Order: sequence, then C-alpha cells, then structure tokens
Amino acid sequence: MSCSPPPPSCPKYLPNQSLIMSANLLLPLPVPSPAATHAQLSFPMSILRRLGPRHLTSSHLLHRRRLSSFAAAAVARQDTAAWTQAPLSEIEPVAESLFHVSIDVSDHPDLAASHTLPGQYLQLRIPEVDKPSFLAIASPPSFAASRGAFEFLVKSIAGSTAELLCALKRGNVVELSHVMGKGFGIDQIEPPEKYPTVLIFATGSGISPIRSLIESGFGAKQRSDVRLYYGARNLKRMAYQDRFKEWESSGVTIVPVLSQPDSSWSGEAGYVQAAFARATQISSPAGTGAVLCGQKQMAEVRCIYVFSLFKEVTSILVAAGVSTDKILKNF
Repeated sequence: MSCSPPPPSCPKYLPNQSLIMSANLLLPLPVPSPAATHAQLSFPMSILRRLGPRHLTSSHLLHRRRLSSFAAAAVARQDTAAWTQAPLSEIEPVAESLFHVSIDVSDHPDLAASHTLPGQYLQLRIPEVDKPSFLAIASPPSFAASRGAFEFLVKSIAGSTAELLCALKRGNVVELSHVMGKGFGIDQIEPPEKYPTVLIFATGSGISPIRSLIESGFGAKQRSDVRLYYGARNLKRMAYQDRFKEWESSGVTIVPVLSQPDSSWSGEAGYVQAAFARATQISSPAGTGAVLCGQKQMAEVRCIYVFSLFKEVTSILVAAGVSTDKILKNF
C-alpha cells in the first residue's frame, strides 16, 4: 500500500466500532545472500544501483535509532532463516502499480502446509539481491494445500525488491522463507452470532491479507453486518474488482472509497475513515471485535503514519469499551 503522510485534517474515528485495518507492507532488510549464477537471473545495473546506499536525513536517522533493537533482531532472524527456491508461475499487472504474483511451491509440501491461517506472511528475496521483502500471503491457506501455490498482491515501489520482483517473468526463481506470523485469530470473535458486526478497512495493496481472510471464510453469512471499506486513489488503482461479486455472495458488503475519483464516480469519496464516519454507528461494543493487520517490520519512513494509525485505533477501541482480548493482530 502507499503510506502517504496524513491529510491536514484527518476525519475523526467513531467509537464502539469493530475494525479490521490492513497494510501489506514491504520492508527490505539487508541480509547475506548465497551466491547465485548469472544464468539464474540478471537485472539491468541501472535498477540494481537504486538499491545501493542512500543519504539519510536526520529524521531517517532518528527513526532508525528508535528501531535499532528491532532491526538487529530482524537481521538475526533472517540469518537463521531457511530459504526455499521456487519458480514464479504467474506474474501480471492487476491494477496501476499492483501485480498479481503466484509462486509454485508444489515441490515443497512442508512449506505449503505451513500456511495455516489468513494474515500470515513470509520473506521473499531474489538471487543476486540481498534485500528481502516481507509479503502478506493473499491466497487462503486451502489454496496452498490444493493448488501448491502462494499468491501475493505486490506493489511495485521504485528502488525496492518489490520493483525487481514485478519485473520478473514466469519461470524465474525466487527464494522464500518459512511462513511467519500468527495470522488472524478469528476464533476470538466467534461464534458469529455473538459478534455479528465486522467492519473491514483496507487501502491499496493492503487488501492482500484481507482477500485471504474473506476467501478462507469467517462466518460472514452468519453475521448481520460485514462491510469492507476498501480505499484507493481511483478505480485504476483498485485491485481485485473481479472478486467483488464473489465476496459479496459470501456475505461481505463491498464499499469502494476513492480519494481522487473522476467526475463520473458516484460512490464514496475521500478517505475510508470519513466514509466510515458517515455510515450508521454500531451500538453494541460487546458484540464487536477488532482485527488490526500489519507486521512488526513497519520500519519504513513512509509507513510511520500507518503504524501510528493502528495505535490510535487500538486506543479508540479500548476507550469505546471493546475488550483488549477482542483486538486481534496478526503479528
């Protein structure tokens, strides 16, 4: 997703709501890579140079100091990670700057079976490039078991490993870590009749783990009010529109929200928070839960606003009376 600075005047959040907020964030962290032959993969040097050291501003340095302890731990985890080589089976644009990526893991049943819950993620790296990306898995766990593949929605960001990934072709080999994260603990907001309202918020590529959640099934038809507020700049930047009908048939109402729509748009406009504020309030916090989607690796400067937003949402939910046990995270 594109984590832009907050608008000058952010809409206020309403209390007593259950929220699902999503961010599919890519954080490349340096890690030693085993040597790879030039025949396996090669990239234009102009792109590789963009991944080199850059000058840091004082704000960048301050942010990195605050996260130094986490970064050290993350690098340690990567150093000990077991990497599995797997080929790309599909890669195609699905929206402006967004790519559908499918990776064949049929030869690695243990890796496929390790995806057990929606909201989990893994690290992906490319031979000859030392910076892996953290990617939320977009396909439901059953897909890996039945089809032998992981699917992702990847935003191509200039100078990132994601940009290089989106430039690859079918058959190119990438390296995957084991599946990480505890996923969405949906059992905490079950049975559906006890938690009838679920409000889902996603923007940009953050729809990726939400697709996994919806297509895994969480009793949406047994709940009285399940809505997905899905924000994008415009329809050209909104992925998975071809899945909306299927999602609606499963019990999820889709509310597209465009921040910069064209003159023909008649739906919700602005930010997803504002669209939610205009909607009917939910009167029973006891019948709501919260699911916050993200990753601990939210260390990129452009994603600080998103991380801060998650903290604010948690505070608002607690103040509104939502039990902390029902505020679920996938990290």
